Amino acid sequence: MGDILVGTCSWTDRALVGSGWYPVRRRDAEGRLRYYAERFPVVEVDSGYYALPGERNSRLWVERTPDGFVFDVKAFSLLTGHPTKERALPDGLPADAGDPAVLDEVWARFADGIGPLRAAGRLGSVLFQFPPWFRPGARAEAFLEECAVRTAGWPLAVEFRHPAWWREERAEPTRALLTRLGFAAVGVDMARTLPSSIPPVTPVTSPHLSVVRFHGRSAAWGTGSKEDRFRYDYSRAELQEWAPRLRTLAEQVGRLHVLFNNCCADSAVRAAETMDRLLARRAAQETS
Repeated sequence: MGDILVGTCSWTDRALVGSGWYPVRRRDAEGRLRYYAERFPVVEVDSGYYALPGERNSRLWVERTPDGFVFDVKAFSLLTGHPTKERALPDGLPADAGDPAVLDEVWARFADGIGPLRAAGRLGSVLFQFPPWFRPGARAEAFLEECAVRTAGWPLAVEFRHPAWWREERAEPTRALLTRLGFAAVGVDMARTLPSSIPPVTPVTSPHLSVVRFHGRSAAWGTGSKEDRFRYDYSRAELQEWAPRLRTLAEQVGRLHVLFNNCCADSAVRAAETMDRLLARRAAQETS
């Protein structure tokens, strides 16, 4: 069975910092990361979506975490076709995804920013989360092909937000496409009754890595504020429902990342701690 690494989709979320989960003397930037890394082996860098990662920060993250700890970095918004504000770009570059020179520069800056993580063997994956309007078709496949060329040698994970990618009639072509490109598929848990709901599938498209992200099951997905969309406390029963599926998935890949994105107050860290205990308990039973 491959390694199962459980963590959350941020360690700097304002609601988490304000929840009291971090001890009083460990709420500065260094203290928070060190405290988090004492409890979990993986974390997602969601800030990479909002601003290009910097080499200095990547070096500091390596220095402040133990050997074996890994970072999943969320791709910058312009690289996945999301709207991007010009102030998020360096040196006054225009937020024009149609300008090849702008895209080349942004790709280069992103690659440089994660360079220290790659060099230290601490880059778990780069998460390409595509927008809800990124639907299956020739244009989307061409975009994915270009991403594959630009990210050659990177561990890449792909999350689709348009449900058509993983509906029954389309699931096999999607799996085959990601397999051919060498991308790890991202499974999701979310509210399951909305028109935009992604089916809770866990396809294996890479022998090296699989990722499952838990977004919570709020019915406000896609309509409310960030707090409305992600405000959810997973029950133990809901997590137990997933535990055997995660163990089965881990048997098919070298490493499985399980990440909680229900990031309101300390909901994500508490869910991650519970899931980690559930998986560890089962593993102990199997080896006893």
